[in-house]
Amino acid sequence: MDLVQLLFNGIAVGSVIALSAVGLTLTYGILRLSNFAHGDFMTLGAYLTWQANVLGVNIWLSMGLGAVGTVAAMLLSEQVLWKPMRDRRASSTTLIIISIGLALFLRSGILLIWGSDNKTFDLPVAQALDFGGVKVAFYRVIVIALTIVAAIALHLLLKNSKVGKAMRAVADNLDLARVSGIDVERVVLWTWILTGILTALSGSLYGLITVVRPNMGWFLILPLFASVILGGIGNPYGAIFGALVIGVAQELSVAVPFLGSEYKIAIALVMMIFILFVRPQGLFRGTI
Repeated sequence: MDLVQLLFNGIAVGSVIALSAVGLTLTYGILRLSNFAHGDFMTLGAYLTWQANVLGVNIWLSMGLGAVGTVAAMLLSEQVLWKPMRDRRASSTTLIIISIGLALFLRSGILLIWGSDNKTFDLPVAQALDFGGVKVAFYRVIVIALTIVAAIALHLLLKNSKVGKAMRAVADNLDLARVSGIDVERVVLWTWILTGILTALSGSLYGLITVVRPNMGWFLILPLFASVILGGIGNPYGAIFGALVIGVAQELSVAVPFLGSEYKIAIALVMMIFILFVRPQGLFRGTI
């Protein structure tokens, strides 16, 4: 029964990682950007949601406001940092260093504004649900359900909308997409909007099942990259699968006698290294 509980917890954590991992893999697949500030944008979304919530705004509306604020911050970083760097044809190493600096800037700003104390949403205590003797936290069920809805919405957007088709074309071949008449800058704009929404939602949901703290996103950056690499860099569906595998593996590792909860991050690292050795391109084809 404990293993079933850990399995469910792993799916909930994996669901949170999945939403943010999709945003991370989209920015790489379309913008060729390995964004190490992604986890801190996730933290920003959680804090903006918390701030709105404690001011009396409904939690679901607060998540929407948190997403709007995160999208605005990402679009600002695009105009100030990433677009000028693309125009200068900056190397991938330069972009990684800039993203690390942006991550430190965001985390410092969060500490300056909200302090270092853990925050919790202003929510009523919900009774755990009982599934065949397995006690399941109500908000973990909400997290899984919302992730499923977001994944379906993402699939419909990428497969059926003009924006989604343009994003797939740019990810496959940027130059060909440009000469075909696709507005690449518009695709970039929508990539950041979609990434910001998913990342903020991920941070808010993580705060829903744990607490909101300044380094929450930074501690998740390794599982995020591990999920992206496992599923195939640039493949959002692979990122979701990879995140669920990472989340479940991390939670089940607690049941191993010589391992404890402090080794959860190490599990993600080991899995990432193993995949890089055995199948560097990931389990699935790295494309949208």
